[in-house]
Amino acid sequence: MKINNMMKQAQKMQAQMMQIQEKLAEETVEGNAGGGMVKAVFTGQSDLVSIKIDPEVIKPEDAEMLEDLITVAVNDGLQKSKELSNSRMGAITGALGSLGLGF
Repeated sequence: MKINNMMKQAQKMQAQMMQIQEKLAEETVEGNAGGGMVKAVFTGQSDLVSIKIDPEVIKPEDAEMLEDLITVAVNDGLQKSKELSNSRMGAITGALGSLGLGF
């Protein structure tokens, strides 16, 4: 009987994980650089949705600075996306660990 209860709990948690993944696909986070002059928007699943660039930083003579700002914004957005995902999934993966099914 104990195995059956564990399996039912694991199946319930798996369903919850799928729901969280679906919600993460709809949630977004924004990475910024240069005081918001470059913004990178990601889903909670780390998919890049958009990049917004303030026209003031689009100068052909300073392309390297713009490249750096984009890189910083993208990395910031990726980090925030991972943090969002980890916070949403943490409760589920912690519960799986307590069942001996941890990751």
